[in-house]
Formats: sequence, structure tokens, C-alpha cells
Amino acid sequence: MITKYYSIAFTTITFLLMNLLSAQEKTNVLVLFHSDQGGTYTLAKEIAKGIEKNGTTKATIKQVQPSNHILLKNVPVAHVDELPNYDGIAFGSPVYFGNISTPMSQFLSKTVDLWTNHLLENLPATVFMSAGSGAGNELAVQAFWNTLAVHGMVLVSNGIRGMENVDTTKPQGNTVLGTTSLASLKNSPRPSESERYLAQIQGENFAQIATALKSTRRKKNIQNSTPALIDIDKEIQAKGIILPQVPQPAGNYKPYIRSGNLIFINQVALKDGKIQYPGKIGTTVSEKQAQEATKTTMLNVLAVLKDAVGGDLNRVVQCVQLTGIFNTTDQYTQHALLMNEASNLTVDVFGEKGKHARATFGANSIPVNSVVEIQAIFEVN
Repeated sequence: MITKYYSIAFTTITFLLMNLLSAQEKTNVLVLFHSDQGGTYTLAKEIAKGIEKNGTTKATIKQVQPSNHILLKNVPVAHVDELPNYDGIAFGSPVYFGNISTPMSQFLSKTVDLWTNHLLENLPATVFMSAGSGAGNELAVQAFWNTLAVHGMVLVSNGIRGMENVDTTKPQGNTVLGTTSLASLKNSPRPSESERYLAQIQGENFAQIATALKSTRRKKNIQNSTPALIDIDKEIQAKGIILPQVPQPAGNYKPYIRSGNLIFINQVALKDGKIQYPGKIGTTVSEKQAQEATKTTMLNVLAVLKDAVGGDLNRVVQCVQLTGIFNTTDQYTQHALLMNEASNLTVDVFGEKGKHARATFGANSIPVNSVVEIQAIFEVN
């Protein structure tokens, strides 16, 4: 009886270990896309289905910039620095005048550091696109390939796979380089059933290539001793930096505004619903108190920033500008000393990305009697 129980236990443990090893060995593929109206996103989901069909590959779908479109607003946004962490990347974009879309182009323009450090070399890549009329489809995919080739990525075409099952009675957007969709043709839903099918075939083939090349690429990374990327959110937690709740506007305005890739934020020294050390430096407020209020204000800025990037501070590319306005007497001249609290905190959080241009000056008064107001500009993905 004891031997039987040992046998059952051993079998169970072996099964669990095999499942664990299987999960660890899965090939990880990023499906990275930009979509205007959701057509490219639909293709991205079909690509992902094909990637995961074999059960040994995981597909992660992300977009290159936030979108307010109902189909896209909850899709996570990728950060440039995470690209080398995958075993392959499937890129998707609308066709803009025979080329890749502007948002996708802007995202790729931020991969210069990856290029100079050879971090995408030998990484498999495939391309899918969505066009209006279909004019320039193959030209656009070729243009996409040119950018990826500069990185030394392994370009995986779709060839004529699956064409025997395509409905040739309707116009289809396929190319041998990668699946495309004719988005403007309204005689059938787009992407069409055939275009979706071809996207799945493309994903399935790409998963096989990515899996086959995975071990070779990992050996290269070990030889190059590529440093691990820092997770800013985890760094903040490790350093004991606690961000407050996002302060709510007291008037007809927003906590932040995004214009392009820039986030604009203004905050005062609000703590637990009250102004910390209200008054004027040099009369009712000491320098030490003003420094504490400055740090509090910068924590408010960072809380708003985290909200603006969907909770992922790794999307911050650079702190561009900090401006500190201090409630002081006419004779006070140590504004820079006070503002160092905000600058040091920003660099402590973001490292080199936290280094910024800066301005400081005094004012006779500041709204709600705050001792400081900070204006901040951040570049984000």
C-alpha cells in the first residue's frame, strides 16, 4: 500500500514538474501593432491565434500608442525597451501612402539604442498590414521590412501558404511577404474570412520559426552579457517611494493633458487633502518645510504621470522640463536649493531618463496659498 502511494505521489510530482518546465520553455512572441479603426487589431488577434495554435508559444498583443477607440482603449501599450525580451515580433500597421503608419514609424524611431547595441539582431520578425484600396500593399510591407532589416532581424515571409483555401471570388489583400487586408472594400466584412485565415496561417508559421531560432538567440545574448532592463515600478517599491492618490482638479481643468508624446502636469503641495505648510518662504515657512512641500508636490506630479501612462511608468522616455514656482519674499534667492528636492526625486525614480531641463523662480503668491507649484513635461510612449 505504501509503495502504491509513493508511486502515485511520484507520478503527480513528475506531471507537475513537466508542466512547469513546459511553461518555462514556451516561446514568447510579441504582436505589436498600430490601428486606426480596429482593422489591424483584428488581424493582430488572428495572428496571435495562429501563434498559440501549437500550444508551445505564447502571444502578447500590444499597441504602439494609447487609443480612445472603443476596441483599442484597453489594449496595453508597448515600451521600446521591452522588445529584446521576446523570441519574435509580429509587426502590424495600417498602410499610409504606400508606407507604414506615422505612429508605428514614430515608435520605431525610438529604437536607436536597440540598434546601436545590436539588441534586435537575429530576432525573427514578420509583418501584416491593413490598407484602404489595396494599392501599395506590397510596397508598404517592403518598406516595413527595410526598417527591420537595418536592425538585423530575421524577416519571415508568409509565401503562398493557405492560398489554396482563399475565396478567390472576392478581392483579397494578401501578399507573399505578409497578410494584408483591403479595409475600404465594403462588399464583405473586413478583414475578410480569407484574410483572417491567412493571418492565422502566418502566425502559425512564425511561431515555428521563432521557436526554432530561440536557443541560438539566447546563446548570443549570454555572450553579449546584455544587461537586464530595469522595471521602474519595482524600483520605486524597492526604494520605499510611495505615490499618493491622484489629486482631483478643483476647477474646470484636467490633472494632465497629453499632446502627441508629451504629458503636461501642474501640481501644488497638496497632502492628505490639505496644503502642506501653506504660506510664504521667509516669513511663515522655513526652508526645510519648503523642501518637504517641494517633495510632496513632485510626488503628486509622479502620481498624475503614472495615471497618464496607464499605471506603467516604464513608458516614460524622458523627463523633459521641470519648472518650480515658489511663494517667497522679494529678498529670497535660494529657489534652486528648494527645487533640488524635485530634481533629485525624479532622477532617483527614472535614472538617466529623469535628468531634465529646469527653471525656478519666485512669486508673490501661489493659488490656495501653496508654498510651491511645479510644472512638469514628460515624453512617453
